[in-house]
Amino acid sequence: MNAKALLLSLVLLPLTALAQAPVIQISGANFRPLPLAAPAPLVQGEVAKASTQEVDAALMYDLRASGIFQVLDRNSFLADPKEGMAAGSINFSRWADVGAESLVKYTLSQENGELKAEARLFNVGSGREDFKTTQSAPAAEPRALAHKVADAIYRFYTREPSPFLSRITYVRKSGANRDVWVADWDGHNAKQMTRGGINLLPALGPDGTLGYTSYQQGKPDLYVRKPGGDTVRIKTSEGQMATGISFSPDGKRIAYALAEEESAQIWVAEADGDNARQITDTRFGINTSPSWSPDGKRIAFVSNRGGSPQVYVMNADGSGVKRLTFQGNYNQTPDWSPRGDLIAFTARDERNAFDLFTVHVDSGKITRLTQDQANNEEPSFSPNGRLILFTSTRNGGSQLFVMTADGNNQTPLPAREKATLTTPDWGR
Repeated sequence: MNAKALLLSLVLLPLTALAQAPVIQISGANFRPLPLAAPAPLVQGEVAKASTQEVDAALMYDLRASGIFQVLDRNSFLADPKEGMAAGSINFSRWADVGAESLVKYTLSQENGELKAEARLFNVGSGREDFKTTQSAPAAEPRALAHKVADAIYRFYTREPSPFLSRITYVRKSGANRDVWVADWDGHNAKQMTRGGINLLPALGPDGTLGYTSYQQGKPDLYVRKPGGDTVRIKTSEGQMATGISFSPDGKRIAYALAEEESAQIWVAEADGDNARQITDTRFGINTSPSWSPDGKRIAFVSNRGGSPQVYVMNADGSGVKRLTFQGNYNQTPDWSPRGDLIAFTARDERNAFDLFTVHVDSGKITRLTQDQANNEEPSFSPNGRLILFTSTRNGGSQLFVMTADGNNQTPLPAREKATLTTPDWGR
């Protein structure tokens, strides 16, 4: 696992009252997360204890899992827990003593069915308040409030969107059934989207449209459901088996694999399945698992045309095919980073274990992300390309994990119950 794929440096912006703040720049070869202290919230008025705990747990998870902060252990704090929110009431030397470079303080209140949080960010070295944000959410959705606060903090420090407000989809195994679920990025607020049978390989389009493969009619077909709409089957010819839907970045097109007799080919169609056309043509060959580039001009896919499953890229019309992976004899499930530079994939190693890798699209450089922790498969990049969602059996069953794009900070999603979860996709 490469532990030196990110550089986190503190840079001062031009000296204006608005912009005197450290900016986390995530690039380069060294990695140093920002030491961040985040004490428990100060509760104002009547707020349910359960809501307070939910907000705090979700906020801490977001900050820790982001990979850019070193969230300090609260048991090490030396400052007075009742210390105020204003810079003048904070003993910054106590925070410096525990290694904090930045300090997040926040309050919680509730009024008229709304939860409200006010968060303030401080530079411990200078004793200066750098940023303040106020966020609100329905009282019944405390985790949503936490994700909004975490997003504001992330945006302040990185100047780019966080993944905390996004959604994921995956398959949950229950007996003989495989059902598709959609959840918040951390796995909470999950909703079951199919009811029984075999439903596989879900994907989320940019507008929230859900696509998946289902055996509802005895053979694999593609189904799509727009938010609030009905589920519609993408029609194929008799005897054809369609799998692995992938939405283009603008949501206007889909790519998928269509198998017939002894071969499987990649097809591209409009989002409703119209005007479908075949873009690969390898007789007796298997071409599967399409994944769009962020500009929608190219598609990564898996093909055995060279004798074993390997990752290839081609133009969206099927021209310009280029093989990307040459190491190993079983590479699959490519996912193209929204940043455009990397493709993550699953590979089977010499011990028949599955692990995750990335390949640089231009240079072909391979980076190993997981190793010696059971099987790790099915990577999917976050919308900002900074994190990767994947499945792992390291804890005894197939669970969802998240890590940085260089393989660091591997963290399980805070699932509430043990279940077999597979084939995740992170909505763009």
